[in-house]
Amino acid sequence: MFLTILCSAFLLFFTEAVERPRGVPLSKASFYQVDQEFKCLTTGQVIPFEYINDNYCDCTDGTDEPGTSACANGFFYCENKGFRGEYITSSRVNDGICDCCDGSDEYGTEEFQENIKCINTCNELGRKEREEREAFQQLQEQGYKIKQEYIQQGKRTKDEKRARLSELEKEQVKLVAAKDELQAKKEQVEAPEKEAKDRHEKAWEEFKAKKQAEKDRLAGIKAFAELDVNSDSAVDIVEMRRHSEFDIDSDGTVSEEEAREYLSDSEKVDLDTFLDRIWSTIKDIYKPPPEAADADMEAKGERESEDLSGSTASPPESKDKPKTEEELKMPPYDEETQNLIAAADAARNEYNEAENKVRDAENEINGLKKYLEVDYGPDEEFSSLRGQCFEYTDREYTYKLCPFDKAVQKPKSGGSETSLGKWGHWYGPEEDKYVAMKYENGQNCWNGPNRSCHVNLHCGTENKLTGASEPSRCEYQFEFTTPARCQSPDSASPGSHEHTEL
Repeated sequence: MFLTILCSAFLLFFTEAVERPRGVPLSKASFYQVDQEFKCLTTGQVIPFEYINDNYCDCTDGTDEPGTSACANGFFYCENKGFRGEYITSSRVNDGICDCCDGSDEYGTEEFQENIKCINTCNELGRKEREEREAFQQLQEQGYKIKQEYIQQGKRTKDEKRARLSELEKEQVKLVAAKDELQAKKEQVEAPEKEAKDRHEKAWEEFKAKKQAEKDRLAGIKAFAELDVNSDSAVDIVEMRRHSEFDIDSDGTVSEEEAREYLSDSEKVDLDTFLDRIWSTIKDIYKPPPEAADADMEAKGERESEDLSGSTASPPESKDKPKTEEELKMPPYDEETQNLIAAADAARNEYNEAENKVRDAENEINGLKKYLEVDYGPDEEFSSLRGQCFEYTDREYTYKLCPFDKAVQKPKSGGSETSLGKWGHWYGPEEDKYVAMKYENGQNCWNGPNRSCHVNLHCGTENKLTGASEPSRCEYQFEFTTPARCQSPDSASPGSHEHTEL
């Protein structure tokens, strides 16, 4: 500490002790020697030293007038003790405006000085700058400590995911082999199962067809008896013409030709011929005579009365309907077939379980690979942001940023989200690409491009979305603070506080 104070005192004494013309920084004092001719700094012209600051521009580069406004291309150096030195253009010297915080640019004449009073604000500006620098350094220190935790967590997570990926890839080989083996076993036991089920179902279909054929035959016999009005064991053209449903041309009568057509061009047919050739054609359009329908209803009523006479009898609907369903229901498989089905079901369950394990492993592997493909910073410091979402609300919208996933916008008044882009890539300059993110291919703007979002990252002690704007149509900009952007206090700088010189 003592050495630092001693060095600072020596530097201050040396700075003040070195004699140099007005407007010349200490770094260039050696070029302005009183006992030597002056050599223009860039052109090499040589002029007497007394030409320096004589309010006349002798050097074409303007370096002979560092303290006046004579040269349009000259520069004046403000020493600004207590703050930081800076250059201003020579045209601003003695222009009536105090540009240097120490007022050294407005020295002028005595008369000029009476009108222009520059207040020295260098110490105040220096104090504010030091406070800003100290606050910035403190922010960096706090954020950097959190960043170190992020780095440790990120590297640990990455190592864990790499290890898990390696483990899963080895396990996947075994799972696929087990699945293939169970698939072969499944196919082996499914073959006899299918044969037995097909055999049973074929027999059932044949039985149903036989029952249906018998039912159709009985219905045909009944219809024949109803059509055979004269009971001569034959159905003729006259009897067919009595039924209006056989009116082909819908002219209100059944002609002889129409009746003959339904009798296959015969004058009359007996029962066997009727069942073999006629009934299949007319059964869907045939309507029994009213007296036959009434007789059927009367018989049905008598049966229902008999059924309802008992105290435990059920209504006719609940009695007849189950009987119909039972007739249509296929009987259970025999014991041998049921055993084959049980064996096949067990094999299918084992295979499905193995297939699910393979699928789960593949999904996890794909997720791990997707995670590991993303650049989370040179030390994995940004990985802690993945899986989180942050919101910022202004007067009209709520904006949401889900790092490495998406950026969206939603009206405060309600409504659906609008995609401002999906995670694309780091968007900073080559020397510091992690200073910004780019989210691309968002929802299309009407008559315009797809929306996109540029996210600027800043050092902060917490992860927070602090601002959102739309600088140009369909191109959005977010401001986001995170400890992951904080730098080591030794390397951090709050801005351009260096004493740069031209």
